[in-house]
Amino acid sequence: EVQLVESGGGLVQAGGSLRLSCAASGFTFDDYAIGWFRQAPGKEREGISCVGSRDSFTTYVDSVKGRFTISRDNAKNTVYLQMNSLKPEDTAVYYCAAAYHPVGRPPLDVVLATEDAYDYWGQGTQVTVSS
Repeated sequence: EVQLVESGGGLVQAGGSLRLSCAASGFTFDDYAIGWFRQAPGKEREGISCVGSRDSFTTYVDSVKGRFTISRDNAKNTVYLQMNSLKPEDTAVYYCAAAYHPVGRPPLDVVLATEDAYDYWGQGTQVTVSS
């Protein structure tokens, strides 16, 4: 059974930090790029960061660049999203998702922008940033 399980969400004050984890099972983790998405109330879901399969290249949207860091540990089948300098506008449900990406093509920014590329999704974890 394929599973993506997010954890690490919670309530934090503006300027604080959280680290989200995405634990994967049931598929060949090394062949998949992993993306982080978020959906705020009343807004569409947006991709915010993605890490490549074997090469660990990364990409970010401008709104989180310099504040968030994505990383992966293939030995643990886990991807992390370190979120620093959090802002109230970061409040959302955060999801991780897996896209088959064994040879590093297309480029990660294309993968991040293409929700149809993702085969598996987690259930999400709530992040709330208070002002």
